[in-house]
Amino acid sequence: MLLPCFLELARLTGSETIDLLELGASAGFNLLWDRYRYAYAAGGWGPVDALLEVDGEERTPVPDELLALTPRVRRRVGLDLDPVDVTTAEGALRLRSFVWPGQAGRLERLDRAIEAVRREPPELVRADVADVLPHVLAERSAVALTVVYQTAVLGYLSDDAWNRVREALAAAGSEGPLAFVWTDRPAEDVHDYWGLWLQLWPGEGPRLLAHADFHGAWLEWLGSEWL
Repeated sequence: MLLPCFLELARLTGSETIDLLELGASAGFNLLWDRYRYAYAAGGWGPVDALLEVDGEERTPVPDELLALTPRVRRRVGLDLDPVDVTTAEGALRLRSFVWPGQAGRLERLDRAIEAVRREPPELVRADVADVLPHVLAERSAVALTVVYQTAVLGYLSDDAWNRVREALAAAGSEGPLAFVWTDRPAEDVHDYWGLWLQLWPGEGPRLLAHADFHGAWLEWLGSEWL
């Protein structure tokens, strides 16, 4: 569900090179999103020989003009209080233990993602995201657009920590281009699926890009109208 969001921000900003900074990265699987192969109604995206192929229900199609974009990832960094090192047998076993019995397809996808990380390990930093984010953003490079994102950590942050994250992003965004992609409710009264949001600096406010299943089983692409 992340891929169209990254392609959309590349379209909006014209950025051909991006640096990834994931909050709550766990094992770093989402830091390798560009190394996977995706199947959409309008066509495929990603390496044809990718270890992992991703598909799902498209309730509204992802536009083919987005799938024509190929931003290059220059750097991959993940922040997490307790990152999981799946290059070790212990780390891989820990994640495999979370798969319920009978979910053979899920287990196969997990094993393929583990192998992808073992082949190209991202940089995982053990840290409190609210504490270190200002310092990490202060050191970001000007040669690529830094894209900060999260898919699940928001639910584990206190209100104070989330406010500090937002303040760090706004402060960094006032000093140079920055993008933030995150999952949150699409509206206050919606509790059964995610909204996928995008904030750009410079920019005028958040964009609701899509609705999505909590685990990526379906995606409803909305485009990027300003709210």
